[in-house]
Amino acid sequence: MDSPPFDFDVIIAGCGPTGAMLAAELRLHDVRVLVLEKDSEPGSFVRIVGLHMRSLELMAMRGLLDRVRAHGRQRPAGGFFAAIDKPVPQGLDSAHPYLLGIPQHVLVDLLEEHAVRLGAQVRRGCAVAGFRQDDQGVSVGLLDGEELRTRYFVGCDGGRSTVRKLLGVGFPGEPARNDTLMGEMELGVPQQEIAARMAEVREANPRFWLRPFGAGVYSVVVPAAEVGDRATPPTLEEFRQRLRAVAGTDFGAHSPRRLSRFGDATRLAERYRVGRVLLAGDAAHIHPPIGGQGLNLGLQDAFNLGWKLAAQVRGWAPDTLLDTYEAERHPVAADVLDNTRAQTELMSDEPGARAVRRLLSELMDFNEVNRHLVEKITAIGIRYDFGAGPEPDLLGRRLGDIEVKQGHLYGLLHRGRGLLLDRTGRLTVGGWADRVDHLADPTAALDVPCLLLRPDGHVAWIGDDQQDLDDHLTRWFGGPTEV
Repeated sequence: MDSPPFDFDVIIAGCGPTGAMLAAELRLHDVRVLVLEKDSEPGSFVRIVGLHMRSLELMAMRGLLDRVRAHGRQRPAGGFFAAIDKPVPQGLDSAHPYLLGIPQHVLVDLLEEHAVRLGAQVRRGCAVAGFRQDDQGVSVGLLDGEELRTRYFVGCDGGRSTVRKLLGVGFPGEPARNDTLMGEMELGVPQQEIAARMAEVREANPRFWLRPFGAGVYSVVVPAAEVGDRATPPTLEEFRQRLRAVAGTDFGAHSPRRLSRFGDATRLAERYRVGRVLLAGDAAHIHPPIGGQGLNLGLQDAFNLGWKLAAQVRGWAPDTLLDTYEAERHPVAADVLDNTRAQTELMSDEPGARAVRRLLSELMDFNEVNRHLVEKITAIGIRYDFGAGPEPDLLGRRLGDIEVKQGHLYGLLHRGRGLLLDRTGRLTVGGWADRVDHLADPTAALDVPCLLLRPDGHVAWIGDDQQDLDDHLTRWFGGPTEV
């Protein structure tokens, strides 16, 4: 019996940053995409999130950075690890050595607009009720009774992912031990008094901060008294009580704009893929927001998965290409979970943890230590393991926005294709020209003769031999197109 025709090539559950980014990446390759979002309207709450260096580079690679940066506020790329106050380390290899604070709903709107402009469809008020998959595709059922047929289905539907639960993928880890209250509200005392009190309190309690937004509005973060139900937001009175307990004053808090709580639960999906169903973003991993890595981790999942899933749909993917999504991103998430666990311990008020924090603070006065931790938090230090034994250090790493004869590298990556950077002028992409661009540029700011970039900006090959290049083109981009 023939399977029913496909309504879409890929259906994505969840139109947060990860889902919207993935939809846009797929549309760069003419994949028919539908994004289902259970909420009827975009979230109206104000939550400031931070885009780290690697995510800013991804925005630059797709021509989005100027648009995103216009809505954000830059701050130095230092003091991320366990909120230990250290300057920006020297020698950061990025054209964007800063954090960009931006309201989350604004970022989601920008990414959704980008995806829709490229041709993605977004349906709001559509919740997934169930799905079943077979060898050819996935049938996705909605709560209103409609059923849609797709080649692949991706759950980007958050930490309480319906898709992950229905898929039966384990989500092992640790439940929350501590809760933290976070909100935006007005404070009724002078800013100088707030700054002085905050500096004093944070010496003993790094989980407390008050950050001004302007016009008397502050972001307020304070430890909760106990672990609560995160589906039920805290009250303003609860904030006042906790501020008095931690800081000795409630700062005249009033006129709340958004009140929420978050915990330090830490979990990682056992698998990122089962057949034709995949997981990305918070559906695959959750962790404390220390260091602001969660949203960035999800965006980078989408960037890694998008071109690989598109290759599968378009029919040119090598047999194991889609498997490399989990092979590459699962260890990255595991490392993020580990560093957030470590940071959580360092922010404890226990004597032993305070002693370790003081020792680490001393070590971070060494620039190499400070830089290593900043590179870890901001994801510019990631190196994927391509399993080829001893390799040049650059292989598997992302390439910075180097100067080329046409300006800067990232300006050549807007279409989401591979790129051969050829300083010899002797190589060719041949039958892969429909998937890989070629720039012959002896002036490119490289220390190697030639390299092949994947669409996500990671270095897939280094060398100057055509046959070796062809082998790696086949590995990452499938067989050549016959002319």
